[in-house]
Amino acid sequence: MSERILRCGVVGVGRMGQHHARVYSQRPDVELVTVCDVDLERAEEVTSQWGGDPVVSVDELLGMKLDAVTIATPTITHRSLTEPLMSAQVACLIEKPLAPDAEEASILVDAAQRSEAVLQVGHIVRYDPVMQAIRETGFSNPRFIEMDRISPMTFRSIDVSVVLDMMIHDLDLLHWLIGQEPESIHASAVSVLSQAEDVCNARLIYQNPEQESGCVANVTASRLAMKTERKIRLISDEMYISADFVERRGTVVRKTANAEKMDQVREMLASGEDLSEVNYLDIIELEELAVGTADALESEIDDFLQNVRQGRRPEIDASAGLAAVRTAERIVESARAAGARMV
Repeated sequence: MSERILRCGVVGVGRMGQHHARVYSQRPDVELVTVCDVDLERAEEVTSQWGGDPVVSVDELLGMKLDAVTIATPTITHRSLTEPLMSAQVACLIEKPLAPDAEEASILVDAAQRSEAVLQVGHIVRYDPVMQAIRETGFSNPRFIEMDRISPMTFRSIDVSVVLDMMIHDLDLLHWLIGQEPESIHASAVSVLSQAEDVCNARLIYQNPEQESGCVANVTASRLAMKTERKIRLISDEMYISADFVERRGTVVRKTANAEKMDQVREMLASGEDLSEVNYLDIIELEELAVGTADALESEIDDFLQNVRQGRRPEIDASAGLAAVRTAERIVESARAAGARMV
């Protein structure tokens, strides 16, 4: 498998599924064998553009000797579609979230453990060039994290809470950055247009048993904003990072680069000097975040296919997907316990 052309398919060709079909079709190491959608006309439209045979059911895929598929269908269908494919040893890249609740996510974890095939969850923001640039800084041991993910209503995925729809991206990033699920959660949410939460803010508290210090994360998601914003701020004892995913830029302040100047400022303050006219930004050394130009979806699919070829456990495996869903459930429970009411 490490050398041959991989036979791939896409299940569900809505907005995201069409992009997966495009990327597969443009790779020289992949044959896009099929596109599956309950709407045959939609499947035919996509295959006319990117190739493959259009089908309407997963049962039809099982006889096609596929190596890997993307599942980009509504979240409530993920389990029923994934289980037979995993049983047939077909690798699955499942669009986020892994499942609509922790119970079904746990079932998919078990299915992945029973199968020899790869199951990877499509938490694509890990592959965003901004997030990759943050990783390259060597940032670790966060003490405080703030994330904002807001946008106008698109009327997609309004059958689920904004926590599962949008905030789930940031919950996965938190699990990636901190390496554990939160110890406690305090959340507040509001439902305005949909049957579930449209705006949510959550405060997540993490405590690493191996360290005296913990981390606090403040996460906001809204699908009722006036404009789109995707921002992150991270603070550790050694570094501060502020980044904008929309603008694809960021700033890094390192303790080591500013230690001498900070010592001088502390001495001046201790001696009673008046520094009210000093511009703080003039006395610290700022470093621009080195953000690349890679396409996040192409990077995600490349990683997935490398995992398939090497039989390698994905970094974003079913257990990681479960952790994000479980944390999302806890946030919704906290918000509703605090008085959030559905429309």
